[in-house]
Amino acid sequence: MIQSIDYAALAPPLILAVAAIGLLLADAFDASRRVLSLLSGGALAAALIAVVALAFGDRRDTLCLPDGLRGNGPRSCSYVADDFTLLFQGIVLGAAVVVVLLSLQEITDSKMPVGEYHFLLLAAVIGALTLVAARDLVLLLVALETLSLPVFALVALRRYDGTASEAALKLFLVSVVSTAVMLFGISLVYGATGAMHLDRIAPALSRLPSDLDPVATAGSVLVLAGFAFKVAAVPFHFWAPDVYQGSPLPVAAFLSVVSKAAGFAGLAIVLALGLPAYAHVWGPVIAVIAALTMTVGNLVALRQRTAIRLLAWSSVAQSGYMLAPLSVGDDRLPEAVAATTAYVALYAVMNLGAFAVVIGFRRRTAPLSASWDALDDYRGLARRSPAVATALAFFLICLAGLPPGVMGLFAKVVVFRATVAGGVTWLAVVMAINTAIGLYYYLVWAVRLFTPASGPSYDPAPGLPVRAAITATATAALVLSAAPQIVLQTVTQAT
Repeated sequence: MIQSIDYAALAPPLILAVAAIGLLLADAFDASRRVLSLLSGGALAAALIAVVALAFGDRRDTLCLPDGLRGNGPRSCSYVADDFTLLFQGIVLGAAVVVVLLSLQEITDSKMPVGEYHFLLLAAVIGALTLVAARDLVLLLVALETLSLPVFALVALRRYDGTASEAALKLFLVSVVSTAVMLFGISLVYGATGAMHLDRIAPALSRLPSDLDPVATAGSVLVLAGFAFKVAAVPFHFWAPDVYQGSPLPVAAFLSVVSKAAGFAGLAIVLALGLPAYAHVWGPVIAVIAALTMTVGNLVALRQRTAIRLLAWSSVAQSGYMLAPLSVGDDRLPEAVAATTAYVALYAVMNLGAFAVVIGFRRRTAPLSASWDALDDYRGLARRSPAVATALAFFLICLAGLPPGVMGLFAKVVVFRATVAGGVTWLAVVMAINTAIGLYYYLVWAVRLFTPASGPSYDPAPGLPVRAAITATATAALVLSAAPQIVLQTVTQAT
């Protein structure tokens, strides 16, 4: 009954776990902010190197059922480091490195405890890395909570800011409810199938007695609802705008990209590996949620006059596009998962870039303007700082899906094609209409950058780390716009 553990497969989260403990010890001995930040960024880079090394090897799995518990079934493992896992771990770690760069000046400006900040950030990343590798419902839930719990503290880490405390409380209450809903759904699935590993749940559901069908149906829908909370899908989205606005901006970027990517990875894993037999149940539910999410997100974004709330509602709308391919059900599920994964990867670059520019812009204007992130504050930015304005305009065009932002157009074409191929034509029509709506508010913001300012103007003065983040995301966006097939080929192979 003693299990052998493949520590190589667990290397990325283990590296971060050791680094997180080292951070706390170094902070206890009054290490400088620069040392702690370098340790955090270095640990993320080391974990990313470990992911790349694993990608050149064979599939690995660990934490498997002992021989005596397998019976005649397949090798059931809780943690699997396959191509899909490594792809999402790479996305998560790459985005986390950018978040660390964006955090360096924010920690100083907001007077946040640097040791606690980086410890909590690494703990949340550990949860995300484990979530995308989990292959049983218990580990999925534990990883999801390991991702969520540190984020509550990160949001509230500006201890004397009432807005941050309010945002953290809202996020905490919503997350507790979503966890309870998901846990109840997991208990129903376990009660119907007698299994927790996804590769055992799937065959059990395919031959489930008819009297247990309502139990499994309710469990599947509740598990889906739990993930819908995490990815801010309508009607479980109401926490996102206030939390984005109240939290430190790098934390908002983390929620918008890293947390969302991990949530979609977990959702795809559960649907594709555990619940394909009930695609006729969750497919139509996801289609309705996707349509509502993109429509509500885009319509409310039209009314926003501040950058952060616009990005928040934009993020809600983008979740709808990511959900759309998964509505096709079991017939074309591999293609649907590939489309969603490609969109998540491309969205991470676009959205992180937009957040990087907003964070750099905020540093100069925050002391001078009560509404430091008002869209009108960006008027004339192209004249005062052409490079920053050009980068932001390009990120917005990518998010809108317009040339020359080919990566954004490519992302929308991929999910649109997967949705049409799956037979959910009405959802593809809704997606096309919403894409047209989204063009308006992205272009309105982009046009302001090149419009002369009517009042006092402020020049962005981003520090070196923020400039590095802007440069890195802009370079990635340019490369992926020139050769978007890189993402699709990588994702297709991984899924």
